Amino acid sequence: MPGNGAGGMFLNRREFLTFISIAGFLFGFMKPISAEIKKEEKNMAYAAKDYSKLIGMEGLSETLLKNHFTLYQGYVTNTNKVLDTLNQMLKDGKTAIPEFAELKRRLGWEFNGMRLHEYNFENLGGKGGLDKAGKLAKKLTEDFGSYEMWEKDFKATGTMRGVGWTALYHDPMNGRLMNFWINEHDVSHPSGCDLILIMDVFEHAFMIDYGLKRADYIEAFFKNIDWKAVEARLK
Repeated sequence: MPGNGAGGMFLNRREFLTFISIAGFLFGFMKPISAEIKKEEKNMAYAAKDYSKLIGMEGLSETLLKNHFTLYQGYVTNTNKVLDTLNQMLKDGKTAIPEFAELKRRLGWEFNGMRLHEYNFENLGGKGGLDKAGKLAKKLTEDFGSYEMWEKDFKATGTMRGVGWTALYHDPMNGRLMNFWINEHDVSHPSGCDLILIMDVFEHAFMIDYGLKRADYIEAFFKNIDWKAVEARLK
């Protein structure tokens, strides 16, 4: 995600347009963070989680991970700011103005940016491969023909042109497992499905260590998957 949220370096087209439309409003509406930091910390609906235990994973440098954590923390902060601002606008009767509509649209971006990063970090930090006798391995074989075919499809999805997320979803309606490409945080999520495994393939997730060699990053990602955490998500 080139430059989404705090900590990013670049703005994609959608972010730029949204920024232009609401930046002035937010600048005038919100109180300075430095003056209200204690109050904001007390009232925040969401708090950034500590994922420092992931530092030291094979193939992912401390510098890369710390930058990634900082970007994630920006999503948490922005989610709370947008929610607080929308709540105040509701109280003030300002729901019919364009800024309210733009912030409502923005909420999906910030919230999903926060939550997807949490899923991403929480399915990392493992050692060893998937238990081939476990329920997830059996289900992957049932739906893809073999674990190897699923992995091939997941990695192929992750190396497609563009930046976004690669996700394994479970459809509880018919029990099927499917790999999805999520282009932006707030679109392309299959309704009603459970997220089983998520891999961040925006540039900030790999370029510090791997430059444009995204396939090498994906190999490193797979070496660090916490398969027990992933399998626990399969209901």
